[in-house]
Order: sequence, then structure tokens, then C-alpha cells
Amino acid sequence: MADSSLPTIQQPTIGRLRLGRVAPHVLGAASAVALGAVALPAAAQQQTQPPAQLPAIAVEGQKPADEPEGYKAEPALPKFTAPLLDTPKSVTVIPKELIQDRGAVSLKEVLRTTPGISLGSGEGGTAIGDRPFIRGFDALTDTFVDGIRDSGAQSRETFNLEQVEVVKGPGSAYTGRGSTGGSLNLVSKTAKARDFNEGSLTLGTDLTKRATVDINRVIDNNIAFRINAMAHDAEVAGRDEVEVQRFGFAPTVTLGLAKPTRVTLSYYHLQTDDIPDYGHPFDPRTGKPVEVARDNFYGLTSRDFVKTYYDGVTAQVEHDLDNATLRNTTRYSYSENDYIVTKPNASLAQIITGQMSRESRSRNADNMLLANVTDLTGNLEIGGYKNTYVAGIELSLEQSKNRGYTLNPATITGINLYDPDPSDAYSGTITPASTFAHVKTQTQALYVLDTVELNPQWDINLGLRLDRYVSDGNGVTTSGAYATRSSSNFLNYQSGVVYKPLPNGSIYVAHATSSNPPGGAAGEGGDAGNPSVAVQDLSPEENRSYELGTKWDLFDKSLSLTGAVFRTEKTNARVSVGSGVTQNVGEQRVDGFELGATGNITPAWRVFGGYTYLKSELVDDGPANSNDGKEFPFIAPHNFSLWTSYDLTKDWKIGGGAIYTARRYANTANTYELPDFWRFDAMVGYKVTENVDVQLNVQNLLDETYYDATHAGQFANVAPGRVALLTTNFKF
Repeated sequence: MADSSLPTIQQPTIGRLRLGRVAPHVLGAASAVALGAVALPAAAQQQTQPPAQLPAIAVEGQKPADEPEGYKAEPALPKFTAPLLDTPKSVTVIPKELIQDRGAVSLKEVLRTTPGISLGSGEGGTAIGDRPFIRGFDALTDTFVDGIRDSGAQSRETFNLEQVEVVKGPGSAYTGRGSTGGSLNLVSKTAKARDFNEGSLTLGTDLTKRATVDINRVIDNNIAFRINAMAHDAEVAGRDEVEVQRFGFAPTVTLGLAKPTRVTLSYYHLQTDDIPDYGHPFDPRTGKPVEVARDNFYGLTSRDFVKTYYDGVTAQVEHDLDNATLRNTTRYSYSENDYIVTKPNASLAQIITGQMSRESRSRNADNMLLANVTDLTGNLEIGGYKNTYVAGIELSLEQSKNRGYTLNPATITGINLYDPDPSDAYSGTITPASTFAHVKTQTQALYVLDTVELNPQWDINLGLRLDRYVSDGNGVTTSGAYATRSSSNFLNYQSGVVYKPLPNGSIYVAHATSSNPPGGAAGEGGDAGNPSVAVQDLSPEENRSYELGTKWDLFDKSLSLTGAVFRTEKTNARVSVGSGVTQNVGEQRVDGFELGATGNITPAWRVFGGYTYLKSELVDDGPANSNDGKEFPFIAPHNFSLWTSYDLTKDWKIGGGAIYTARRYANTANTYELPDFWRFDAMVGYKVTENVDVQLNVQNLLDETYYDATHAGQFANVAPGRVALLTTNFKF
């Protein structure tokens, strides 16, 4: 990659990551920290007391109490006031064990194999990064880490994840702004009250090399320290010249284990350095991606790059009271998203002559978040009824700055559509753009959530949140300087009734709302050249949902079966009415149902999967009425995913999965589409010794060519081809 040869580009000093150089330092540093953590308390004990007597008996094969069994897990989000069985909302929890069994090493891969989630793509105005669509609506800005909003578009990793929680349907009572179709909560690994040393080494096709380490130490039964680290270097299967390189580490320490007052300090760092890929252009004649070789890459290795950088520091203090816990969490994070990428484009005339154009998109943005959340969780009795509640205050400040690049030429024509050369030299100039956008967003919120147990069969779930929201924007466009402000107060609620005909089953009905104020996505998708994308003083979009569902825990609560029918409506939707003017005149609706199964059928047989049906409609697309009645772009009406694994013996296990995604339209006019596809995966694992096991994953077993994302029908992202990964997991 030759981006270093372009001195006019001001890029973060990340540099290309090479596993061969990074991994030994990662493993060596982590091992040294762990050995030091072991040696320090051991030396202190030798000086102050005689050697401790080791236990004489060890229980083999028993999982620690702080780890879930199989694929069934409860959410860790503190705003849930009841177990999943008694929560009137659709929630999917993806535990670490399932992520490892599937061999998923990025959040995108986790979401790609989760039923009911579609993937979208960034571009220039919408930044490159994770962009899930939940129940038909964009959730780009609705990703949270340990309950706090994670600002800034990123390509997230799995090395420090305990589980991923998908909360479906409007949920501003839980999360604040956004969350029209749902939200994601990423649960980080934290220090545990036991010692362990774990790691993994992965080698695979397409020059895949990956190393992880996870070390936990308890000091004097009062302090626990844990560090996770990762280095990853790979090409992308089936795509010429596309590379993925990343490095990260995450230390955390908890003071006061099992004490009434606990303090947890954590830090998370992730940096990536990739060659970006916008896949294939669409063919105007068919409305589908052009029929070319899957590995055709239209970018320029001498110019294109994408680099991201993330640092986050979190401090949490918890104190146990009588029947309650008071918690305060403060987080500061800073992220950068910097890229120049080729957007392939082919007009009808070009396709007829076998040509295409290399257009360019760029971004150089940074985002800062400072958030403080104080909440009180507990139980109390009011009027003879048990209440389980969470009440809190949230304060946050978000700032984003975006300045792209000016490329001359910005478009290169006359490229061979069927045989592009990614090594073509770029002889143009690249300078920082004269346009830029700055956005500052401030939020103050009060919320309370409560589950009232009327009797063993009936529960009422209530939630209320009030947000005070102010977003200021300023910058320079091609038309000159601007300054804008949007401010609003919005009140959202969650209500539900749960009926339990049996202790292991529930039937519920729920109603919830959410709000999308203007500027809420500025940090992730603000366009430096268009202030209307950043902030306009308009009313928030209003969303509401109606849901009827049922949940059943079977086989001694080891398997959960769920089902729900729902409607989500968006009113006051922002619609462009021309000449850069946006109005709150649109209306959108999604009707659907979903089925899910999670957990163990037998102690040896695990299953995770589901089916989702979505019927979306642009009820009112604005004054032009050009797209009224059309389906949402990017949303598959039918989506099915199933993964199952089975322990053949105490040493051998096998697993396999299938994914089906139906046809998705690629634009609001419904003239372009991504074809439907099936994908199959397989896994086999073998326990070599008590401390070493190996696992072989083959993803996209049949080497299917499919497209998993797009941006407004401008290009079709090509999903990876067949990937084989051999992982050695070890304890030391």
C-alpha cells in the first residue's frame, strides 16, 4: 500500500500493522504483566505468612459461576428490570461462546449471522464502519458499550467482547435518542474473581494470521486485573488486493472485589489500517450488480486507504445499599476515521463498451465523547407490590469534526470493467478539503424504569425518559460559512404487560416510543459539504411500536423459544423536498414477525437461530410522492439464520450453520436490488489436552458469491468468499 508516498495527506500516525512484528510484543507484554501480577502477591505472602495450603480436590469440567452455560444468556444492560422471560420486548443475546464457535472476529461478522439484521455501507457523507439495520431501520448511531453510547463510525472487534445484546424496537426510554428499529449493546470483558491465562493463535486461508491473549489475576482477594490483547492481519477471501489489519488491547482493574464499594477502571484501544473496498458497480440494464469476476477490485492500492483509531477510558464506582445499588459511570473516548476510497460507477454507455469510472470518496473525521451516568437499581415494595426499578441521570457531550480531501482528478474514466488493474498509479493531487463541518451535541436526561409484580402470573413493565437535547453545527461549504442550531425536549416511554400461564412461559403485549432529533447522526454520518446533513432546526422524528409476543424456557430453562408480531411506525420523518431543504413530512411503517431459539436442547446439543419477516413501506415520501408505497432499501423481507453445535465426545465437537437472506432493494426507488443468497458454515473442534484445543472453521463453505451491503444503490459490497480458519486455543 503506497499511501505513505502522498505527503499532502495528513493521516493518523498508525502505520501498517504486521502480525509478525506486533504479535510477539503483544504476547510478551501481556505475559510479563501476568507473571508480574503473580510474582508480586506471591513474594508478599512469602515475607508475611507461610505458604498457603492448596485445595486437594478440583472439580473437572465445571464452568465458573460467572460464565453462562451454552448459548443462552441474560442481558448485562443494567436498565433491564426483569429477566428476559419477564421482559416485554424482543431481545437477542449473542454470548462469547457462540461468537467463538462461529469463528467471528469482527462485529460485522457477528451481525451478518444474526437473524433480523441487515447490513448497510458507508460512503462519503455516511462514514465507513459498522452500519446495521434492525427491523428495517438504520441503527448506525445506536451502538452502546456497557450501556453508554459509542459515538463515531467504527469497524468494531470481538476480542474484548463478553456478549452482544440486540434490543429490538423503539427504545428511547432505555437509550435516549434514536433506536427506531432497535439498538446494540456491546458487553466488555471485565476483571473476574479468579485467576486464568488464555490465548489463541489462528492461521487461515488468504494469509490470515491472528493472535489473542486474555489474562486475569486476583491480588489479595481484593483487587482483580485483566488484560485482553489482539493482533490481526489478513486478506479478504475472494477480493483482490483487499487487506484487513488491526491491533488492540484492553486492560481493566477492579478494586474492592465482593466489597460493598467497588471501583472499576478500564481502557480500550483499537487501531485499524485497511485497504477499503466498495465492491462492484450496478448494471442499469438489470438493476443488479454487474456480472464480472467476484475478485474484480476497482480501487487503487497506490492511493486508497482507511485508518481508524479509538481510545476509550471508563471509570465506574458502585456502592451497595439496603436493597439497592448506586452506580456512577464516566467515560471519555476519542476516535478517528480517515479514508480515501474508490467508488466504482458504470453508466449504461460505459457498460456497453466494457468500461467504468473510478470515483473517489473521502473523510477525515474525529469524534469525542464525554459521558456521565448515575443510576440507582433496586427493589422496594409499594402498596404491597414488589417493584424492581432503575432510575438515573445521564449527561453527555459529543463533538465531531469532519474535513475530507480534495482529489484532482476526483474521477478517473476509461477503466476496463472486466479486467481492472488495482496497481495503476494515481498521478493526481490530494489536499485537505476547504469545506468542513463541526458539530457539538449536549444531552441531559432523566429516566426511570420499573417492573411491578402484581402476583406470580402478572407483571407490568413501565419506563419513562425525558431528554434535553441541543446540537450546534458550524462549518464551511462551497456556498460559504454557516452556523446552525437544533434544540428540543422529548419524552419517551415504554409500557408492557406480561402474563405467565406457567412459571417457564410468558405472553406479553408492549408499546414503546423513540425520537430522532436532527444532528443525532452527525458524528457518524455528517457531510462536511452539506450542513443540512449535520444539523437543521427541525422537530424530532417520532417512532412508536406495538408488539405481541411469547417466550418459553424449556428443558430446565436451558432452551429459550421466542416469537413476536410487531408494527413500527415513523411519523414526522425528515424528507428532502429539493434545493437543500428538509421538512418533517414523511411517514414510514414496518410490519413483521420473528421466531427464535437459543440454548441447549441437550447438554451436548446447542442451537441458536431464528427467522424474521419484514414488510416495509414508505407510506409518505414527501411532496413529490415519487416513492410512496415503495419498500425500504437494504431490508430483506425474509431472513433466516441457524447455527447448531454438538459434542460428539468429551474431546470432539462439530457445528454448522445456514443463513438465508432474501432479495433487498438497494435504493428508495426500488429500481436496484441485491440478489438473495444462501450461505453455509461448518466447524469441528478437538480437545488435545486439558489446556489445549484446536478448532477449524470454514465460513461460506460453498464459496457463494453474494452481496451483503450497499449505499443508496451506488455500489454493491462483495461479501467474503470461502474462508478456512484453524485456531489453537490454549490455557497456560
